[in-house]
Amino acid sequence: MRERSRDLGFRLGTGAFALVLVVIVCGIGFVLVQQSMPSIRKFGFDFWRTETWNPVIGDFGALPFIWGTLYSSILALILATPIAIGIAVFISELCPDVLRQPLVFLTELLAAIPSIVYGLWGVFVMVPWVRTLETSLPDSVRQWSLFTGPPLGLGMLSAAMILAVMIIPFTSSVSREVLKSVPAAQREGAYALGATRYEAIRAALFYARTGIVGAIMLGFGRALGETMAVTMVIGNNPKMAISLFAPQYTMAAVVANEFSEASDALHLSALTEIGLVLFIITLVINSLSRLLIWSMSGRTTIVEEPATPLAAESAA
Repeated sequence: MRERSRDLGFRLGTGAFALVLVVIVCGIGFVLVQQSMPSIRKFGFDFWRTETWNPVIGDFGALPFIWGTLYSSILALILATPIAIGIAVFISELCPDVLRQPLVFLTELLAAIPSIVYGLWGVFVMVPWVRTLETSLPDSVRQWSLFTGPPLGLGMLSAAMILAVMIIPFTSSVSREVLKSVPAAQREGAYALGATRYEAIRAALFYARTGIVGAIMLGFGRALGETMAVTMVIGNNPKMAISLFAPQYTMAAVVANEFSEASDALHLSALTEIGLVLFIITLVINSLSRLLIWSMSGRTTIVEEPATPLAAESAA
């Protein structure tokens, strides 16, 4: 009886700690909705659809910031994912033992660098490089809508490249740990069937695909909420454009830039609603990624090992 009461107390205690996370998330959502009500009442869903952002006349629309956030994050994900998975495969499968620990340390060191340092590196290195790239393009290419824009170096491409560098260590570290957890029997079975090393690594990647997708989505979530580094290199222009060289804006950047200088209550409420929009988009994307991971896990086929002759005789 005493042991049962202790077990029940332990379960209730750990359950309460887990419930704290739910309460925190609900509390954040409640506060954001409450502080955004003036903007929600005035603009409604037009806040999500309009492109005007003019604090002087009190007209606010978040579409340029939603576009800039999703565009920069998806572009960074496209750039970073092959590199991150390549790093994880090399370190876990191909790297000599002498180099493995130094490479792991350097990868994790990249994740620990503050965002403002990445931003400074972007301003002094990445922005001039992008400016040189843009000015070196032929005039015929610069007429395309994807490559138009002033030759400043501040724009979507700079922001996406900074984000890609920042999310690589997160995605590669988690992917490496997932690949380390793949049972050795998977690779040994592939070699036993005559597979090459490349084919054995492909088999390991297929086995670990669910965890790798989770690692990619972790990097995507990191890119969505990044603030300082992106603010320093994206140009901060609230205009939608498909061009890689056009200055644009993100939700996190506009909140960081204007929150302390909000001119009136409606401006402050509009900025808070942008935080609410970012909160909702993050929840939706993480929920969709979780559903994707669950669906991939559900399709995993587990083959039961045949009984050994000794086990068969014991069962008989």
